[in-house]
Amino acid sequence: MKHLIWFAALLSGAALAGDGPSRVQLNGALGSRAAVLVIDGSARTVHVGDTVLGVKVLSVDGQQAIVEYNGRRESLTLGSAPGHVAGGPAPTQARSIALPVGSGGHFTTLGSINGQTTQFLVDTGATNVSLSQIEADRLGLRYAYGRRIVTQTANGLVPAHLMLLSSLRVGDIEVRDVEAIIVPAAMSHVLLGNSFLNRFQMKRENDVMTLELRY
Repeated sequence: MKHLIWFAALLSGAALAGDGPSRVQLNGALGSRAAVLVIDGSARTVHVGDTVLGVKVLSVDGQQAIVEYNGRRESLTLGSAPGHVAGGPAPTQARSIALPVGSGGHFTTLGSINGQTTQFLVDTGATNVSLSQIEADRLGLRYAYGRRIVTQTANGLVPAHLMLLSSLRVGDIEVRDVEAIIVPAAMSHVLLGNSFLNRFQMKRENDVMTLELRY
């Protein structure tokens, strides 16, 4: 009987060990108070000392967070590949992006266009993703082959190019064939407009905006 009890306890412990997440990514930080994590595809805000979906946040410092899950401690860095458990269950495909509010109340985030890293600013008033010719040149975009258009800016009507971006990635989600406008004006960020945002359900809770894929 003792052996049966010991064996049952062993199986129970193994089941509990497998209940933890297999994929954890840092998507942002709210000062040193909390980390914005994507845990197996689910975006969550976790305060220091709290545990959510099996992940405990131990500390947050700038673009790095120390977390603990599945019995191990890991350092996560903003923009890096998600931490994962080797040999664990297949990770769930990400369905949401969590963006913490930045200075001036804006939502900014690192991401990539066609595999090249860039800085985005969420702009719900922009019809399309918009970027400057300087940034487009840096990213190697062949916008000169795109359709020539005239677009309205703060400085009036300006000539621009309309093109499709092969891929646009934010966090752990990549969207294909995103329409973008390339303008000659200087811009501090790539504007994340509705040609990207319309593929998501947007929700804001306090200092975090969550984008949930519609399809």
